Amino acid sequence: MRFFNAKYIVVFLLPLLFLLNASLVNSSMPVVLKSIKQVNPQDTFPTPPFNKNMLFYIQRTHNINTIVYEVNYNKDSTINEKDPVKIYWIRYADNGEILPLSGIQKSFAYGVNVSAFDKEKKWFKLNIVSYKKTDIYLMNTKGSRYHAFVKINDKISLLKKIFFKTDGGSFWSPNVVYVELTGNDITTGKIVSERFKP
Repeated sequence: MRFFNAKYIVVFLLPLLFLLNASLVNSSMPVVLKSIKQVNPQDTFPTPPFNKNMLFYIQRTHNINTIVYEVNYNKDSTINEKDPVKIYWIRYADNGEILPLSGIQKSFAYGVNVSAFDKEKKWFKLNIVSYKKTDIYLMNTKGSRYHAFVKINDKISLLKKIFFKTDGGSFWSPNVVYVELTGNDITTGKIVSERFKP
């Protein structure tokens, strides 16, 4: 009868209970992990308020401050052909203060190179100075406002947003993990996006 002494029961049952509990925890782990959804950083950033002149905006993982690109109109509502795009910051990290780009930011990072590709229609090609591979076209139709057009997934789309995911580096040479273009397909109106390594 000594075999059934309480001390022996504890000694033999404790390791068994431990193993049983560990196997239950491990079997439930994949279920818990599957329920965790990965959130894209750009989905957590603020959206600039709508205004009829806004073409698109740029955001980066560096912070939530946003660079906005607008059509630059003259007082008579015609486009300013010498400087067709107005660019400014919405400094969300500083109470939403609106500020112009600095000279360095305009010349080396977020400014645009502009060239007229149809002078009669007053249509322009834009390239972000820090990433010249993507052509953006500033166009309108008679009586309509200007929009920024770009190829997304090889289809012409209205550009709405550019997002740069960075991981370290410096202002002069950031390590860009990917660039994501987001807009609307001009034939369906559906939201489309394309992500690529620059």
